[in-house]
Amino acid sequence: MLFFPRVSGLDAHLSDTSLTSDFHFVDIASLLLDAAATVSTETRAALTDKEKRRQKRHTKIRAKLSGTAERPRISVYRSNQHTYVQVIDDENQKTLCAIGTMSSSIKEQVGKEEWKTKTVDAARAVGAALGATMMEKGIKTAVFDRGGFVYHGRVKAVAEACREAGVEF
Repeated sequence: MLFFPRVSGLDAHLSDTSLTSDFHFVDIASLLLDAAATVSTETRAALTDKEKRRQKRHTKIRAKLSGTAERPRISVYRSNQHTYVQVIDDENQKTLCAIGTMSSSIKEQVGKEEWKTKTVDAARAVGAALGATMMEKGIKTAVFDRGGFVYHGRVKAVAEACREAGVEF
């Protein structure tokens, strides 16, 4: 039992209607059952306008780009803290390899401090590691998908480091 202030929506859950005070005891189990019965499919955290615009740009880019087994797509995602890169074969819907600043090999190179994973140097290390992994797997050409982000800073560093490792875009 929980102690809640009187609210008009909670009147159906009152166990004793003869109380005259402004507070009532409400059974938490009945509240949880009612909440479970009305499941909503809408997103709780709304996207910002900036993220909506980025996703719209990415949708337009993806309409023109597609990865194959011979020439997969290199997809870049840049969050506030980290940079993530995947090599994707869209025809078979498989991720061939993936790496990001969260991986232990990259953290050993750039440092374990939180601020070091946000830098262009960390993104360059991710691109170099991805390029090396792609060359080991025999992937020499790829299509670069900037993910709706501006080709500048960390996104550009990933692309240039992959090119330096021998991958052709």
